[in-house]
Amino acid sequence: MTPEPTRPASRDSSAGRRTGRRSHKALVRYIGKRLVIAVGLLFGMTLVTFTLTNLVPGDPVAAALGQRAADDPEIVARFRAEYGLDRSLPAQYVAYLGRLIHLDLGTSWQTHRPIAQDLAKAIPATMEIAFGAIACAAIIGITFGAWSAYRRGRITDQVLRLVSLIGISLPTFWTAIVCFYVFYYRLGWAPGSGRLTPGVSAPPKVTGMYTVDSLLAGQWRTFVDASAHLALPTLVLTLYTIGLLTRFSRTSILEVLDQDYVRAAKAKGLPGRTVFLRYVLRGAAVPILTVVGLAFGSLLSGTVLVESIFGWPGLGSYAYQAASKLDLLAVMGVGLFVGLVYLIINLIVDLSYGFIDPRVRVG
Repeated sequence: MTPEPTRPASRDSSAGRRTGRRSHKALVRYIGKRLVIAVGLLFGMTLVTFTLTNLVPGDPVAAALGQRAADDPEIVARFRAEYGLDRSLPAQYVAYLGRLIHLDLGTSWQTHRPIAQDLAKAIPATMEIAFGAIACAAIIGITFGAWSAYRRGRITDQVLRLVSLIGISLPTFWTAIVCFYVFYYRLGWAPGSGRLTPGVSAPPKVTGMYTVDSLLAGQWRTFVDASAHLALPTLVLTLYTIGLLTRFSRTSILEVLDQDYVRAAKAKGLPGRTVFLRYVLRGAAVPILTVVGLAFGSLLSGTVLVESIFGWPGLGSYAYQAASKLDLLAVMGVGLFVGLVYLIINLIVDLSYGFIDPRVRVG
């Protein structure tokens, strides 16, 4: 018999190079589209933040000056001229964009300090809680969700589903009150409110997060004290997020388990754990990654009650004080930061999609 002709190796290699170039171009186009969308969303976010803040009912001048000073027309006119409130809303928005280009968020009417300076103190405090909570919750929650899906219908699955349901159902402010009462008031295991015990000096500022800065400065006493104060608020936020990630991870993994390619892998005789780790978890990674990103954003923007209970001087407390005093520039600064966080998280998640699932690049 005449041997079947084989394809030249050079043709195979050139085809592989063309495929690689197409994949690279698709990835570049995908990243470019997402960056353009992010810029458009950033502009829209400034417009929405400015509009909604200025639609808030109430007189910000009276809230900033007090009723007696607000009754003096000369003082009111001088205040409006100083902060540009005597101009039309479109003119104020243009001036607001001009300041943002120079990274100037304005001056707070209450603290009389630059808002960027106030946020630089508040954001690291909230970040310290949020990073710890999302790291613990992601590790534990995704592990619980994967184990629950892997043991579907068994007692392990039932127990983990019950635990996740309890975690989601309990309001964070109630959990915070209970934890503070039990661990601080009754047992005395945890320190009081605030970030440090009175008498313990703050470490030299590098990141603004006391645990990190104290490690960098070699101040072990400060690190232990800051970690002790950090434990309870981190625990409260972690408990809720664990329940959320456990339930969603279980649902996403169960959906992937019913896919045809998973059945085909099992039909080939691959071990169950190999199929689960190599195929199922990778297929469920995209939606799980989305929820982790959104959960992190919600931790940064939704810690008002937790920070109030534990006396934590973070972003939530600052936002509450600014809103209660109708400090419009500070409210816009907080809103812009939270929106920017969500924008960055969504951008990172979208870009991660392209690396995890190549099919997303084509779409």
